[in-house]
Amino acid sequence: MEIYLDNSAETKIDDDVLKAIENTYKNYYGNPSSLHRLGEKSLDFLDLQKNKISKILNCKTSELIFTATGTESINLAIKGLINSQKKHIITSAIEHSSVFESCNFLKNLGFKITVLGVNKEGFIDLEKLKNAITKDTALVSIQYVNNEIGTIQNIKEIYNLCKSCKILFHSDACQAAYEDLNMKNFDLLTLNGNKLHGPHIGLLYSKEGIKLEPITHGGGQQNNKRSGTEDLPYICGFRLALEKISENKSEESNKIKDLRDKLVKGILEIENTYLIGPKENRSCNNASIVFKGLSADSLILSLSDNKVYVSSGAACASRFKRASHVLNAINLDKNDRESSLRFTLSRYTKEEEIMEAVRIIKKVVDELRR
Repeated sequence: MEIYLDNSAETKIDDDVLKAIENTYKNYYGNPSSLHRLGEKSLDFLDLQKNKISKILNCKTSELIFTATGTESINLAIKGLINSQKKHIITSAIEHSSVFESCNFLKNLGFKITVLGVNKEGFIDLEKLKNAITKDTALVSIQYVNNEIGTIQNIKEIYNLCKSCKILFHSDACQAAYEDLNMKNFDLLTLNGNKLHGPHIGLLYSKEGIKLEPITHGGGQQNNKRSGTEDLPYICGFRLALEKISENKSEESNKIKDLRDKLVKGILEIENTYLIGPKENRSCNNASIVFKGLSADSLILSLSDNKVYVSSGAACASRFKRASHVLNAINLDKNDRESSLRFTLSRYTKEEEIMEAVRIIKKVVDELRR
Protein backbone atom coordinates (compact mmCIF):
# COMPACT_ATOMS: atom_id res chain seq x y z
CA MET A 1 0.00 0.00 0.00
CA GLU A 2 1.35 3.41 -1.01
CA ILE A 3 0.15 6.25 1.20
CA TYR A 4 0.39 9.70 -0.35
CA LEU A 5 0.21 12.54 2.18
CA ASP A 6 1.87 15.35 0.23
CA ASN A 7 -1.16 16.87 -1.48
CA SER A 8 -0.16 20.48 -0.84
CA ALA A 9 2.76 19.86 -3.18
CA GLU A 10 0.76 18.06 -5.86
CA THR A 11 -2.59 16.31 -6.14
CA LYS A 12 -3.44 13.20 -8.10
CA ILE A 13 -5.34 14.15 -11.23
CA ASP A 14 -9.01 13.16 -11.29
CA ASP A 15 -9.82 10.37 -13.77
CA ASP A 16 -12.72 12.32 -15.30
CA VAL A 17 -10.49 15.35 -15.67
CA LEU A 18 -7.86 13.26 -17.45
CA LYS A 19 -10.49 11.95 -19.87
CA ALA A 20 -11.78 15.47 -20.53
CA ILE A 21 -8.25 16.64 -21.34
CA GLU A 22 -7.71 13.73 -23.72
CA ASN A 23 -11.05 14.32 -25.46
CA THR A 24 -10.25 18.01 -25.88
CA TYR A 25 -6.91 17.19 -27.50
CA LYS A 26 -8.72 14.93 -29.94
CA ASN A 27 -11.69 17.14 -30.78
CA TYR A 28 -10.55 20.76 -30.37
CA TYR A 29 -7.17 21.03 -32.03
CA GLY A 30 -7.87 24.20 -33.99
CA ASN A 31 -6.26 27.40 -32.74
CA PRO A 32 -9.01 29.57 -31.21
CA SER A 33 -7.42 32.63 -32.83
CA SER A 34 -7.80 31.15 -36.34
CA LEU A 35 -10.61 32.37 -38.61
CA HIS A 36 -11.49 29.01 -40.14
CA ARG A 37 -14.23 26.65 -38.96
CA LEU A 38 -11.99 24.61 -36.64
CA GLY A 39 -10.72 27.81 -35.07
CA GLU A 40 -14.29 28.98 -34.49
CA LYS A 41 -15.13 25.61 -32.98
CA SER A 42 -12.22 25.90 -30.54
CA LEU A 43 -13.11 29.51 -29.69
CA ASP A 44 -16.69 28.50 -28.88
CA PHE A 45 -15.35 25.71 -26.67
CA LEU A 46 -13.00 28.12 -24.90
CA ASP A 47 -15.86 30.55 -24.28
CA LEU A 48 -17.95 27.70 -22.85
CA GLN A 49 -15.22 26.79 -20.35
CA LYS A 50 -14.80 30.41 -19.31
CA ASN A 51 -18.54 30.80 -18.81
CA LYS A 52 -18.67 27.77 -16.55
CA ILE A 53 -15.67 28.90 -14.50
CA SER A 54 -17.05 32.41 -14.12
CA LYS A 55 -20.32 31.05 -12.72
CA ILE A 56 -18.45 29.03 -10.09
CA LEU A 57 -16.30 32.00 -9.09
CA ASN A 58 -19.11 34.57 -9.42
CA CYS A 59 -17.21 36.82 -11.82
CA LYS A 60 -17.13 37.91 -15.47
CA THR A 61 -15.40 35.87 -18.16
CA SER A 62 -13.36 38.95 -19.09
CA GLU A 63 -11.88 38.89 -15.57
CA LEU A 64 -10.24 35.47 -16.07
CA ILE A 65 -6.62 35.18 -17.22
CA PHE A 66 -5.20 31.69 -17.82
CA THR A 67 -1.48 31.23 -17.15
CA ALA A 68 0.93 28.31 -17.20
CA THR A 69 1.23 28.02 -13.41
CA GLY A 70 0.17 29.56 -10.12
CA THR A 71 3.64 31.10 -9.92
CA GLU A 72 3.11 32.92 -13.22
CA SER A 73 -0.29 34.11 -12.04
CA ILE A 74 1.26 35.59 -8.88
CA ASN A 75 4.01 37.22 -10.93
CA LEU A 76 1.44 38.87 -13.19
CA ALA A 77 -0.68 40.08 -10.28
CA ILE A 78 2.30 41.79 -8.63
CA LYS A 79 4.70 42.70 -11.46
CA GLY A 80 1.71 43.84 -13.50
CA LEU A 81 1.59 46.92 -11.26
CA ILE A 82 4.99 48.07 -12.50
CA ASN A 83 3.49 51.22 -14.02
CA SER A 84 1.33 52.05 -11.02
CA GLN A 85 1.62 55.61 -9.75
CA LYS A 86 1.62 54.23 -6.23
CA LYS A 87 4.85 52.44 -5.32
CA HIS A 88 4.19 50.58 -2.05
CA ILE A 89 3.21 46.91 -1.58
CA ILE A 90 2.33 45.15 1.66
CA THR A 91 2.62 41.40 2.10
CA SER A 92 3.20 38.90 4.93
CA ALA A 93 6.20 36.95 6.19
CA ILE A 94 4.68 33.55 5.29
CA GLU A 95 3.89 34.03 1.61
CA HIS A 96 4.95 31.71 -1.18
CA SER A 97 8.41 32.45 -2.60
CA SER A 98 6.88 33.70 -5.86
CA VAL A 99 5.29 36.58 -3.94
CA PHE A 100 8.58 37.54 -2.32
CA GLU A 101 10.56 37.31 -5.55
CA SER A 102 7.98 39.35 -7.46
CA CYS A 103 8.05 41.99 -4.74
CA ASN A 104 11.86 42.02 -4.79
CA PHE A 105 11.73 42.56 -8.56
CA LEU A 106 9.64 45.68 -8.05
CA LYS A 107 11.78 46.75 -5.08
CA ASN A 108 14.77 46.90 -7.40
CA LEU A 109 12.74 49.26 -9.58
CA GLY A 110 11.97 51.68 -6.76
CA PHE A 111 8.96 50.16 -5.01
CA LYS A 112 8.82 50.01 -1.23
CA ILE A 113 7.88 46.61 0.23
CA THR A 114 6.47 46.11 3.73
CA VAL A 115 6.51 42.55 5.10
CA LEU A 116 4.12 42.05 8.01
CA GLY A 117 5.06 39.63 10.75
CA VAL A 118 2.65 36.93 11.96
CA ASN A 119 1.85 35.37 15.32
CA LYS A 120 2.80 31.82 16.32
CA GLU A 121 -0.21 30.43 14.45
CA GLY A 122 0.61 32.34 11.26
CA PHE A 123 -2.07 35.03 11.44
CA ILE A 124 -1.41 38.65 10.51
CA ASP A 125 -2.55 41.43 12.83
CA LEU A 126 -5.23 43.50 11.08
CA GLU A 127 -4.35 46.54 13.14
CA LYS A 128 -0.72 46.31 12.03
CA LEU A 129 -1.89 45.95 8.44
CA LYS A 130 -4.03 49.06 8.83
CA ASN A 131 -1.10 51.00 10.30
CA ALA A 132 1.20 49.88 7.47
CA ILE A 133 -1.05 51.37 4.78
CA THR A 134 0.09 54.71 3.39
CA LYS A 135 -1.13 57.07 0.66
CA ASP A 136 1.38 55.39 -1.65
CA THR A 137 0.14 51.81 -1.06
CA ALA A 138 -0.89 50.16 -4.31
CA LEU A 139 -1.45 46.54 -3.27
CA VAL A 140 -1.85 44.22 -0.32
CA SER A 141 -0.98 40.58 -1.13
CA ILE A 142 -1.90 38.09 1.59
CA GLN A 143 -2.11 34.33 1.14
CA TYR A 144 -5.56 32.80 1.69
CA VAL A 145 -4.32 29.46 3.09
CA ASN A 146 -0.70 28.86 4.02
CA ASN A 147 0.91 25.95 2.21
CA GLU A 148 3.05 24.82 5.16
CA ILE A 149 1.00 25.21 8.34
CA GLY A 150 -2.53 25.56 6.94
CA THR A 151 -3.39 28.97 8.40
CA ILE A 152 -6.59 30.42 6.91
CA GLN A 153 -6.42 34.22 7.00
CA ASN A 154 -9.47 36.40 7.62
CA ILE A 155 -9.81 37.29 3.96
CA LYS A 156 -13.09 39.19 4.19
CA GLU A 157 -11.79 41.60 6.83
CA ILE A 158 -8.56 42.14 4.92
CA TYR A 159 -10.49 42.88 1.72
CA ASN A 160 -12.90 45.23 3.50
CA LEU A 161 -9.95 47.13 4.98
CA CYS A 162 -8.28 47.41 1.58
CA LYS A 163 -11.54 48.48 -0.05
CA SER A 164 -12.10 51.20 2.56
CA CYS A 165 -8.62 52.52 1.79
CA LYS A 166 -9.08 52.15 -1.99
CA ILE A 167 -6.19 49.69 -2.23
CA LEU A 168 -6.04 46.58 -4.39
CA PHE A 169 -6.10 43.22 -2.61
CA HIS A 170 -4.47 40.12 -4.10
CA SER A 171 -4.57 36.66 -2.55
CA ASP A 172 -2.65 33.52 -3.37
CA ALA A 173 -5.46 30.97 -3.07
CA CYS A 174 -3.62 27.98 -4.52
CA GLN A 175 -4.16 26.03 -1.28
CA ALA A 176 -7.72 27.28 -0.75
CA ALA A 177 -9.71 24.85 -2.90
CA TYR A 178 -12.07 24.05 0.00
CA GLU A 179 -12.58 27.68 1.07
CA ASP A 180 -15.04 30.32 -0.17
CA LEU A 181 -13.89 31.32 -3.65
CA ASN A 182 -16.48 34.00 -4.33
CA MET A 183 -14.59 36.74 -6.14
CA LYS A 184 -16.59 39.49 -4.42
CA ASN A 185 -13.91 39.37 -1.68
CA PHE A 186 -10.93 39.93 -3.98
CA ASP A 187 -9.49 42.31 -6.56
CA LEU A 188 -6.90 39.78 -7.73
CA LEU A 189 -6.76 36.07 -6.92
CA THR A 190 -4.46 33.23 -7.91
CA LEU A 191 -5.49 29.59 -8.39
CA ASN A 192 -3.79 26.59 -9.94
CA GLY A 193 -5.17 23.33 -11.25
CA ASN A 194 -2.66 20.87 -9.86
CA LYS A 195 -3.70 21.68 -6.29
CA LEU A 196 -7.33 20.63 -6.93
CA HIS A 197 -6.89 17.34 -8.85
CA GLY A 198 -6.54 19.10 -12.17
CA PRO A 199 -3.75 19.77 -14.68
CA HIS A 200 -0.77 22.11 -14.37
CA ILE A 201 -2.38 25.41 -15.25
CA GLY A 202 -2.72 28.72 -13.43
CA LEU A 203 -5.56 31.21 -13.25
CA LEU A 204 -5.53 34.86 -12.30
CA TYR A 205 -8.80 36.59 -11.49
CA SER A 206 -8.38 40.31 -12.16
CA LYS A 207 -11.36 42.51 -11.38
CA GLU A 208 -12.66 44.59 -14.25
CA GLY A 209 -10.94 47.95 -14.49
CA ILE A 210 -7.61 46.89 -12.97
CA LYS A 211 -4.72 47.75 -15.29
CA LEU A 212 -1.96 45.15 -15.34
CA GLU A 213 1.10 45.41 -17.51
CA PRO A 214 1.53 42.02 -19.21
CA ILE A 215 4.70 40.11 -18.42
CA THR A 216 4.28 37.76 -21.41
CA HIS A 217 4.25 39.56 -24.74
CA GLY A 218 3.32 38.23 -28.15
CA GLY A 219 0.09 37.84 -30.08
CA GLY A 220 -2.09 39.74 -27.62
CA GLN A 221 -4.36 36.89 -26.58
CA GLN A 222 -6.63 37.20 -23.53
CA ASN A 223 -7.31 40.91 -24.14
CA ASN A 224 -3.57 41.66 -24.29
CA LYS A 225 -3.17 40.53 -20.68
CA ARG A 226 -1.28 37.29 -21.36
CA SER A 227 -0.06 36.42 -24.83
CA GLY A 228 0.19 32.83 -26.03
CA THR A 229 -2.28 30.39 -27.54
CA GLU A 230 -4.78 29.29 -24.89
CA ASP A 231 -4.27 25.69 -23.72
CA LEU A 232 -7.78 24.35 -24.38
CA PRO A 233 -7.26 20.83 -22.95
CA TYR A 234 -5.85 22.14 -19.68
CA ILE A 235 -8.43 24.91 -19.43
CA CYS A 236 -11.15 22.28 -19.85
CA GLY A 237 -9.44 20.07 -17.25
CA PHE A 238 -9.16 22.98 -14.83
CA ARG A 239 -12.85 23.81 -15.32
CA LEU A 240 -13.95 20.26 -14.57
CA ALA A 241 -11.64 19.92 -11.55
CA LEU A 242 -12.93 23.20 -10.12
CA GLU A 243 -16.51 22.16 -10.87
CA LYS A 244 -16.16 18.82 -9.09
CA ILE A 245 -14.48 20.24 -6.00
CA SER A 246 -17.09 23.03 -5.80
CA GLU A 247 -20.07 20.66 -6.04
CA ASN A 248 -18.99 18.52 -3.06
CA LYS A 249 -16.95 21.07 -1.13
CA SER A 250 -18.64 20.83 2.27
CA GLU A 251 -18.96 17.04 2.28
CA GLU A 252 -15.42 16.47 1.05
CA SER A 253 -13.80 18.97 3.40
CA ASN A 254 -15.57 17.46 6.43
CA LYS A 255 -14.43 13.97 5.43
CA ILE A 256 -10.85 15.12 4.93
CA LYS A 257 -10.85 17.02 8.24
CA ASP A 258 -12.07 13.94 10.13
CA LEU A 259 -9.26 11.86 8.65
CA ARG A 260 -6.75 14.63 9.35
CA ASP A 261 -7.83 14.74 13.00
CA LYS A 262 -7.42 10.97 13.31
CA LEU A 263 -3.93 11.26 11.86
CA VAL A 264 -2.99 14.03 14.28
CA LYS A 265 -4.41 12.15 17.27
CA GLY A 266 -2.46 9.03 16.37
CA ILE A 267 0.83 10.81 15.78
CA LEU A 268 0.60 12.87 18.96
CA GLU A 269 0.54 9.63 20.93
CA ILE A 270 4.27 9.53 20.14
CA GLU A 271 6.40 11.17 22.83
CA ASN A 272 8.00 14.54 22.08
CA THR A 273 5.73 15.50 19.22
CA TYR A 274 3.46 18.52 18.86
CA LEU A 275 1.24 20.21 16.29
CA ILE A 276 2.33 23.56 14.87
CA GLY A 277 0.07 26.18 13.32
CA PRO A 278 -3.51 27.02 14.29
CA LYS A 279 -5.98 24.69 15.99
CA GLU A 280 -8.88 26.69 14.56
CA ASN A 281 -9.14 28.34 11.14
CA ARG A 282 -6.84 25.73 9.67
CA SER A 283 -7.03 24.07 6.26
CA CYS A 284 -9.01 20.84 6.47
CA ASN A 285 -6.21 18.76 4.95
CA ASN A 286 -3.14 20.09 6.77
CA ALA A 287 -1.24 18.67 9.74
CA SER A 288 2.25 20.02 10.50
CA ILE A 289 3.99 18.21 13.31
CA VAL A 290 7.34 18.47 15.08
CA PHE A 291 9.19 15.27 16.00
CA LYS A 292 11.65 16.65 18.54
CA GLY A 293 15.24 15.56 18.18
CA LEU A 294 14.80 13.94 14.77
CA SER A 295 15.88 15.09 11.31
CA ALA A 296 13.00 15.82 8.96
CA ASP A 297 15.05 14.53 6.04
CA SER A 298 15.72 11.23 7.80
CA LEU A 299 12.05 10.89 8.62
CA ILE A 300 10.98 11.62 5.04
CA LEU A 301 13.40 9.08 3.58
CA SER A 302 12.57 6.40 6.15
CA LEU A 303 8.85 6.91 5.65
CA SER A 304 9.37 6.82 1.88
CA ASP A 305 11.11 3.45 2.26
CA ASN A 306 7.90 2.32 3.95
CA LYS A 307 5.77 3.80 1.13
CA VAL A 308 4.46 6.75 3.14
CA TYR A 309 5.08 10.00 1.27
CA VAL A 310 5.23 13.32 3.13
CA SER A 311 7.29 16.51 3.01
CA SER A 312 8.95 18.99 5.32
CA GLY A 313 7.39 22.13 3.86
CA ALA A 314 7.12 23.85 0.49
CA ALA A 315 8.15 21.46 -2.27
CA CYS A 316 10.01 24.19 -4.16
CA ALA A 317 12.27 24.75 -1.13
CA SER A 318 12.74 21.27 0.35
CA ARG A 319 14.83 19.70 -2.42
CA PHE A 320 17.14 22.71 -2.48
CA LYS A 321 17.68 22.74 1.29
CA ARG A 322 16.27 26.20 1.89
CA ALA A 323 15.22 26.76 5.49
CA SER A 324 11.50 27.35 5.95
CA HIS A 325 10.78 31.07 6.19
CA VAL A 326 7.30 30.15 7.44
CA LEU A 327 8.59 28.27 10.49
CA ASN A 328 11.03 31.09 11.11
CA ALA A 329 8.22 33.66 10.89
CA ILE A 330 6.14 31.89 13.56
CA ASN A 331 9.22 31.81 15.82
CA LEU A 332 9.39 28.05 16.00
CA ASP A 333 12.36 26.80 18.02
CA LYS A 334 15.37 26.62 15.70
CA ASN A 335 16.04 22.94 16.40
CA ASP A 336 12.38 22.07 15.92
CA ARG A 337 12.36 23.71 12.48
CA GLU A 338 14.61 20.89 11.31
CA SER A 339 12.29 18.29 12.84
CA SER A 340 8.92 19.22 11.38
CA LEU A 341 6.91 17.30 8.80
CA ARG A 342 3.89 18.37 6.78
CA PHE A 343 1.11 15.85 6.17
CA THR A 344 -1.55 16.89 3.66
CA LEU A 345 -4.56 14.79 2.68
CA SER A 346 -6.98 14.77 -0.26
CA ARG A 347 -10.31 13.33 -1.39
CA TYR A 348 -8.48 10.12 -2.25
CA THR A 349 -7.12 9.56 1.26
CA LYS A 350 -8.73 6.54 2.94
CA GLU A 351 -9.21 5.78 6.63
CA GLU A 352 -7.24 2.53 6.35
CA GLU A 353 -4.36 4.53 4.89
CA ILE A 354 -4.41 6.89 7.87
CA MET A 355 -4.40 4.02 10.35
CA GLU A 356 -1.55 2.32 8.50
CA ALA A 357 0.36 5.60 8.24
CA VAL A 358 0.12 6.12 12.00
CA ARG A 359 1.44 2.60 12.60
CA ILE A 360 4.38 3.12 10.23
CA ILE A 361 5.20 6.59 11.60
CA LYS A 362 5.32 5.21 15.14
CA LYS A 363 7.60 2.39 14.00
CA VAL A 364 9.93 4.68 12.06
CA VAL A 365 10.19 7.23 14.89
CA ASP A 366 10.96 4.46 17.37
CA GLU A 367 13.70 3.09 15.11
CA LEU A 368 15.29 6.51 14.52
CA ARG A 369 15.27 7.35 18.24
CA ARG A 370 17.02 4.16 19.34
